[in-house]
Amino acid sequence: MDPQQIIDRFQHVIIQIATPQGTGTGFYVKKENLIITNDHVVKGNSEAVISGRSLPKQISPVYFNDAKYDLAFIKAPEGIELPDIALGITEIVKDGDQVIAIGHPYGLNYTATEGIVSKSKRLQRGLNYIQIDAAINPGNSGGPLVNTEGSVVGVNTFIIAGGDNLGFALPVEYLEEDLREYSALFGKYALKCASCSFMVTEENIEGEYCPNCGTKIEFPALKKAEEYKPSGAAAVIETILEQLGKDVKLARRGPYSWEVDEGTAKIFINYNQDGFIVCDSMLCLLPKTNIGPMYEYLLRENYSLEGMMFSVNNQDVILSTFIFDQYLTYETGLETIKTLFAAADKYDTILMDTYGAQKRAVDEQ
Repeated sequence: MDPQQIIDRFQHVIIQIATPQGTGTGFYVKKENLIITNDHVVKGNSEAVISGRSLPKQISPVYFNDAKYDLAFIKAPEGIELPDIALGITEIVKDGDQVIAIGHPYGLNYTATEGIVSKSKRLQRGLNYIQIDAAINPGNSGGPLVNTEGSVVGVNTFIIAGGDNLGFALPVEYLEEDLREYSALFGKYALKCASCSFMVTEENIEGEYCPNCGTKIEFPALKKAEEYKPSGAAAVIETILEQLGKDVKLARRGPYSWEVDEGTAKIFINYNQDGFIVCDSMLCLLPKTNIGPMYEYLLRENYSLEGMMFSVNNQDVILSTFIFDQYLTYETGLETIKTLFAAADKYDTILMDTYGAQKRAVDEQ
């Protein structure tokens, strides 16, 4: 099977996962009706935001965590129809085999990188991993490692910092072990003790400790009320977004980043640690012909606008504003962001209807 066939087969089962701490990748396994990812992608969260090409953005509970194998299972939404993919046999993976790592590195959805198996069994952290030279980057974690037959042979897990394409995937045999053990508890939250591998549930946990070995357990499902709460400028931004009718859990792209839709415009809000809150509204694309009148209009509007500015990046027309965090209050932030939202939707329509701008393609989920 050639790489394009593999990518086509997997594009609908690759899931993007977001928590308040960042983003990662997962993949859907039909037989178990679960979304597979790494534990470190969702660690400490009882739920995560999931989205895919055939899966609208939504919040779903985390069902299972295994810190030792760095695996986690997320509940698949009811009634979804996604393709079936096969889990391969790790024993047939050999040094030199061609593989493809699929994921969402740096938020670049559905990125596939080809490579070879450098070492089929590389002992790391007490487990045998598949060492690969296919590029694995932040955001790839939790995605599938696929062989040329189109079968999943591993879960992309970590890289060695500073190494030249030194990536490691957890062999599928460890995944199948966890799937077998969790099958008897399907629908309940469970955590595999990192010390003794005992399956800890809400029914058998003893306070905060594993009932088998006594190790202290961090049990997200029992600490839902204590989960992530933004502070400082991030808290103000999320309060404003809620006031404007946005679901902040769905909007979060990390602790200091949000993405929301307003009419036909997509708006990115980023709080940079240098003290600026930058709000970029991605509007339409430049028209294919007769660009001059549109440029003239944008320049005239820039002259009259207060606190906002148009820019053009390649073909993207962007309307931006920013707030210095020292001057951020609920009132000033609400007025600034509310004004941007209204202007973004208005200008997007004007530019397309009057100047022939092209509708911006919707980002892949």
